[in-house]
Amino acid sequence: MIDNNKEVMEVKENDSWENSLETEAWIAPLVDIYETEDSYSLVANMPGVKKEDIRIKIEDESLVLMGRISFEDSINKKYILKETETGNFYRKFKISDSVDDSKIEAKIDAGQLNVILPKHDRVKPKNIEIK
Repeated sequence: MIDNNKEVMEVKENDSWENSLETEAWIAPLVDIYETEDSYSLVANMPGVKKEDIRIKIEDESLVLMGRISFEDSINKKYILKETETGNFYRKFKISDSVDDSKIEAKIDAGQLNVILPKHDRVKPKNIEIK
């Protein structure tokens, strides 16, 4: 099971945008979470976010998504209307011990980040053969 926890944590990394995570406002990307027999899937909407601007890590039994949303083409433009947000994003989700964190996979495609959290074999349903 995955529980949403919007707790903000202290982040200290080497990249300059990651250093600003402590002082700037946060954007919480919209997320859908669903379960299949074999895994949990977390799908986060991240339009305009590049793969290199995303960090995903497991820390203290939680899955942490963080990074930066920026639109390079927005510099030197006089906007009439601007509804897209730029800045840092952060979400933290508590994960249970039913998740096999050594097999977590992530990919981003068409503005959606998809994180697959496979279940341990010990928690997957098993059919018992009758002899």
